[in-house]
Amino acid sequence: MEELKSIIRDIPDFPKKGIIFKDITTLLADAKSYQRMVDLLSHRYVGEKIDKVVGVEARGFIIGAALAYKLGAGIVLVRKPGKLPAKTFKKSYDLEYGTDTLEVHTDSIKKGERVLIADDLLATGGTMAAVVDMVNTMGGELVECCFMAELEFLDGRKKLPIGKVYSLLKF
Repeated sequence: MEELKSIIRDIPDFPKKGIIFKDITTLLADAKSYQRMVDLLSHRYVGEKIDKVVGVEARGFIIGAALAYKLGAGIVLVRKPGKLPAKTFKKSYDLEYGTDTLEVHTDSIKKGERVLIADDLLATGGTMAAVVDMVNTMGGELVECCFMAELEFLDGRKKLPIGKVYSLLKF
């Protein structure tokens, strides 16, 4: 894991002063590291009978699609408003300064389907808590929320169901 962590570069003062941004593009651009990360994440769910993997806009698509492929599951996209063409279910949630909204197609998750939610990074947990609520409201059975990386000092997992969070890399 330390090898994968070392490939992720720190960008100081991005997007604003005082923040050290974890830039995952360096890991994604390295074929062997990207394959290793996907293999390690997907191995956890082999045999779990995952029906759908939910990818959260936008970097969650990169993780979610790869996991869905490896697990033989469908991929469901959770997007910002106005990006999905069919009827959507909307969920608004609080941010540190304001609110945001996410959408998912109403027919993308059927009642009782086993759902894995995937994203690149767990930070404060607000976005993922909204996505968990969407999956539950649509009748999906949450298997787990999985992340390539987690910023532990932000305590994002406290906003998520106990025992339903997995992060491959922890910072």
